[in-house]
Amino acid sequence: MVKVHYFFDPLCGWCYGASPLIKVLVNTAGFEVVYHPGGMIPRLPIEPAFRQHILQADERIAEQTKVQFGQAYKDRVLSKEELILDSYLTTRAFLVGIEMGVNAYQMLKSIQEAHYVHGAKLDEKESLKNIALSLGLDGNEWDDRMELSESNLYSELEASHTLMKELEVSGFPSVIAELDSGFTRLPLSAYYDNASGWSTYLSTLS
Repeated sequence: MVKVHYFFDPLCGWCYGASPLIKVLVNTAGFEVVYHPGGMIPRLPIEPAFRQHILQADERIAEQTKVQFGQAYKDRVLSKEELILDSYLTTRAFLVGIEMGVNAYQMLKSIQEAHYVHGAKLDEKESLKNIALSLGLDGNEWDDRMELSESNLYSELEASHTLMKELEVSGFPSVIAELDSGFTRLPLSAYYDNASGWSTYLSTLS
């Protein structure tokens, strides 16, 4: 079994772009994927002047990876209403979902799609609860666990940052495999929009 460390952020556009490759990875026999959230964006209002830059970056991601950004998401970024991004709250939801039995890939995928396809306001706890309910989780238990999740968040982020420093990881997404030869960075970006090539590459490692 090859252990693979995936460094990511729920609100990282390139992580969303890489999601088809992560799906291949988690569904390939012989690999164990360990998720390391990075806490990229503490709660932050996005100024209107910066929003066009976000959409331009998203266009590059879509072009290179072929993932789709929904119109609802684009409309929200361009709207005059307040736009707040919060990796910390979304990461808490990711961790709570796993605690409650949701597969890590499925939990992350649900958060990414809520944001990048449906334009959900993931800075609001109610929007994150809606994701949980859509996955069949109990709403009351979700509320209780979310209230208690902040300390676990900071423990996870601290552990991620420590490992990132040790492995010289500086950005998201990054995938590091523990091979017999040592820690090896897998060339994720070389296989954007080439899931079959990525699958073939992985077969040489396991």
